[in-house]
Amino acid sequence: MTSRSPRKLQPVPLPRARITGGFWGQRMEANRTATIPAVYEHLKKTGRIDAFKLRWRPGMPDKPHVFWDSDVAKWVEAAAYSLIAHPEPGLRRRVDHVAKLIADAQQPDGYLNTHFTVVEPERRWTNLRDAHELYCAGHIIEAAVAHHLATQKPMLLDAARRYADYIGCVFGRGKGELRGYPGHEEVELALVKLYRATGEERYLRLSEYFVNERGCRPHYFDREAKERGEAPESYRAGTYDYCQAHLPVREQKTAEGHAVRAMYLYCAMADLAAETGDRTLLAACKRLWRNVSERRMYVTGGVGSSSHGERFTCDYDLPNEAAYAETCAAIGLVFWAHRMLQLTANGRYADVMERALYNGVLSGVSLDGKRFFYTNPLALHPQSARFGQPHVRAQRADWFGCACCPPNIARLIASLPQYVWSEGRDAVHVHLFAEGTAEAQVGDQTVAISQATDYPWDGKIRIGVHPERAAKFTLAVRVPAWCRNAQFTINGEAVPLEPLVASGYARIKRLWHPNDALALDLPMPVEQVHAHPKVRSCAGRVALQRGPVLYCLEEADNGCDLSDVVLPADAPLRATHEPDLLGGVAIVSGRARRRRRGRGGPLYSREGLGTAAVPVRAVPYYAWANRRPGEMLVWIREG
Repeated sequence: MTSRSPRKLQPVPLPRARITGGFWGQRMEANRTATIPAVYEHLKKTGRIDAFKLRWRPGMPDKPHVFWDSDVAKWVEAAAYSLIAHPEPGLRRRVDHVAKLIADAQQPDGYLNTHFTVVEPERRWTNLRDAHELYCAGHIIEAAVAHHLATQKPMLLDAARRYADYIGCVFGRGKGELRGYPGHEEVELALVKLYRATGEERYLRLSEYFVNERGCRPHYFDREAKERGEAPESYRAGTYDYCQAHLPVREQKTAEGHAVRAMYLYCAMADLAAETGDRTLLAACKRLWRNVSERRMYVTGGVGSSSHGERFTCDYDLPNEAAYAETCAAIGLVFWAHRMLQLTANGRYADVMERALYNGVLSGVSLDGKRFFYTNPLALHPQSARFGQPHVRAQRADWFGCACCPPNIARLIASLPQYVWSEGRDAVHVHLFAEGTAEAQVGDQTVAISQATDYPWDGKIRIGVHPERAAKFTLAVRVPAWCRNAQFTINGEAVPLEPLVASGYARIKRLWHPNDALALDLPMPVEQVHAHPKVRSCAGRVALQRGPVLYCLEEADNGCDLSDVVLPADAPLRATHEPDLLGGVAIVSGRARRRRRGRGGPLYSREGLGTAAVPVRAVPYYAWANRRPGEMLVWIREG
């Protein structure tokens, strides 16, 4: 372990960063007033919260599942983040109550897991591959860090530290220790958060152990399977690439296996690279990033294309109607992108972070904040939910048996302000555009930054710069990769942009004065996007994008049989804002051609149907399925 960190930036933390209105203000308000309460009610109704009372006995309903603890912990994290901006007494009492239930469930030796305390106490740590013990531990640690940040109360953080200390005594390479690691990664990144919150280096070392031990031979999962009396080859996933344990992490060249697990592992690798200066981990992260972002990611920012194993498959295998693209995986991609952004200050990571946020993440929750998608297809016919693709839903659900996604999206949206700005020794970075304010620490003073914008519907952003006193530093403002003709002015005077842009940011170093104003104009034409030729499911098709927002056709606007729509390459397309539609969105409309519908006749025929000119109307992908059920299509036939 070295002491030299390659990290260039630090996120402006939540107490000093706020989103106050606009697009994301609206989404955060729905999260605060609808999503967080709805998730709590489902956690209560299904017995997940009461499981921490440890009263379950055989024959009773609501038997604690191996991953229930994580659902509750993510809710605590989401609610704690919400309290930072909106310290509501009722929510604070509820959060503290649940935090106390969790802390009170801790065993004398520090162990903290409802399932293996009351359901299978004899099987503690006997199935790391499948049983989610360390995964749940990670989420409890993350919840504890967030709870302490929001309330300054040590109760849950103390419990998390005791649990982490106990885990550190169980696992390792020392005499009598288990050389195991989690089948579902999460604890690794959580331990880094615990290290940052406490300054205790042992938590960083434990995270490092789990990451470095992964994939080593002889394989720990083989050993523990044999000790359980199971044949290792009977593993339901088939091979250990499912849980990214097929090779040591530094030898992995492609993103494999369960997509959420992969994202959490890569987050931990990036965190460790940031804290320890491990260049080999950073190189592995960059190599894996290129594979994901250039060959295995949907245009929505979704990842994990197959329902079989919720996993990555092979390069360019990105089916549309059969897409899995779990909401949690897109959330994990945002987490990973954000970490890589702090390490490198390179806009390529912010571009993907933004793509996932506006599309593959936000599609996972309804506009009213109360219903959820687990998977996010890019094409849907209502019959798919009944026959060919049982994981595909035509409408969002109130809840799931495996309920990882609802509290996960709640915690991301509640914590979103920390993704907007970063601070460095002599620079402030603006990564995302959102109505809000930040107080960045630059050198020996605080620099207040404000944003006023109607982004993503309008590309005009006004940034106020308010140092405590005049000072020379760099304001680095992201120029999105989708924008070709960005324009800047400072205090009303145009600034030549080309000499300032490097790695996706306009880096403006000057003597800044209180009340300086930077105006950014990002033109947002509607564009037709083409996939790589090897993405066979998108051959001969285009997607519509305006700014960071991806669009889709819905039956509610265009009738059924959307695959009959053909969009000419030169079709004029225009964007108009409709404040009363889908919470207020910019829609894209134009003219296309469509096959005439046959009336009866044979199943197959030599006679063509011909085409006719028709209007088309596209809505943001994230907002689909908020009206009546029907077809949906992202990739439109080009003609």
